[in-house]
Amino acid sequence: MGFSGISIWQLLIILLIVLLLFGSKKLRNIGADLGAALKGFRNAHGGDDADNNTDNKARRTAGKQTKASENE
Repeated sequence: MGFSGISIWQLLIILLIVLLLFGSKKLRNIGADLGAALKGFRNAHGGDDADNNTDNKARRTAGKQTKASENE
């Protein structure tokens, strides 16, 4: 049994219906927007510096990869 008497099969059926209604691309965009909003909220409230350091490292790595591909 899952949450408040809802079985896993019922949750899967609900997920399938939502996927059919909105489509995978729309759900992906909603997820990305929600993640960006949560990240902005955390940053506004003085969130973890570890998240910021990870993001900065990812940007630097992406920048290096872009420069390397331009040089080829």
